[in-house]
Amino acid sequence: MNTFTLFFLIALILSFGIEFWLAKRQANHVAAHRGEVPEAFLASVSLDAHQKAADYTLAKGKLGDVDRIVGVAVLLLLTLGGGINLAFSCWSQMLDSPILAGLLATASVFLIMMLVEIPTSLYQTFVIEEQFGFNKSTIQQFAKDQALQLALGAAIGLPLLALILWVMDSIGSSWWLWAWAILMGFSLLMSWLFPTLIAPLFNKFTPMEDGSLKDRIQNLLARCGFNSQGIFIMDGSKRSGHGNAYFTGLGNNKRIVFYDNLVNSLDEEELEAVLAHELGHFKRKHVIKMLIASAIMSLIGFAVLGWLIDQDWFYTGLGVSIEQKSNAAALMLFMLVSSTFTFFMQPITAFFQRQFEFEADDFAAQNSQASKMISGLVKLYEENASTLTPDPLYSAFHYSHPPAAIRIAHLIAKA
Repeated sequence: MNTFTLFFLIALILSFGIEFWLAKRQANHVAAHRGEVPEAFLASVSLDAHQKAADYTLAKGKLGDVDRIVGVAVLLLLTLGGGINLAFSCWSQMLDSPILAGLLATASVFLIMMLVEIPTSLYQTFVIEEQFGFNKSTIQQFAKDQALQLALGAAIGLPLLALILWVMDSIGSSWWLWAWAILMGFSLLMSWLFPTLIAPLFNKFTPMEDGSLKDRIQNLLARCGFNSQGIFIMDGSKRSGHGNAYFTGLGNNKRIVFYDNLVNSLDEEELEAVLAHELGHFKRKHVIKMLIASAIMSLIGFAVLGWLIDQDWFYTGLGVSIEQKSNAAALMLFMLVSSTFTFFMQPITAFFQRQFEFEADDFAAQNSQASKMISGLVKLYEENASTLTPDPLYSAFHYSHPPAAIRIAHLIAKA
């Protein structure tokens, strides 16, 4: 057995084992605390709502276990099982152009992976979300979304992939630096275009009507020195009962977006506080910090790939024969297996994300009412059936936001 094959299998077994163990801890912890509302929420969350959140969390956890098993099986079939090798072999035999053959082989593998994920998505949407009263979508809407995502992936992803493969074949040993620059430039362009070009393909965005809520929000923006290209209400309720609010876009193309069901759930002061939290991410430069961190990690990834691409053991260790060795195959393998090794960095990433959330909450408390931020969050936890009692270790790995009790206690100290 190739030494790298053994190394990959050990990393895969460790990451899968830890993930499964953490999921088991989460399920046990949530189930053990299902019968009683945490003391901090006794006055604001009913026992029925608390138990619904626990049951919802447990149902999603069971599906997550199945999804992880399927994911590992597909990864092994594509790599050590010879799936990627077969795809590249077939297309290279049919086409003379190495770039075109690599492009279509990569697209074929991603299409297979997308099709494998559809049953899980269907079950999540039409069984679990339906059971707990969140699903508002239809089979027709689901199919339309899947088709649109596939079309966008082909229209946007394939030209980008073709350009990167051309750079890998043509630039020389410094290709990885050029490829990274292209990817970063493309990511920034898509972030800038997303609000006006892509998002409207999936949802309807209606400018917020004049009134007291809009006046309150505009006053908040003025106090915080924040400029946007408009405040919009999104028809999120056509797919889900979950509510949210977010900023989107970059530079002079920023938008503020509220889900319609969120607007219907919170009062104006609570909406102001939630928006102040989102503003905090921009004012504390969290967006820029995350972009810089992402750029650095991507640069390191491309540099590692630039070294691996010439190593025969990298291909053979992951089920690709020397005959099918190519830049496209190396890129495909790297994209598939890198998450197996970077899994162990999740707690670090999650830690910094939670610190950003605390800082954004502090900003909200300074520029709105902390008590309204608390009441708004409690409503969101209840209406989205978010568990109030996650396992601490599980949340340390997976939660980008602090657990409910810790977050509320932090805000109470600011009130």
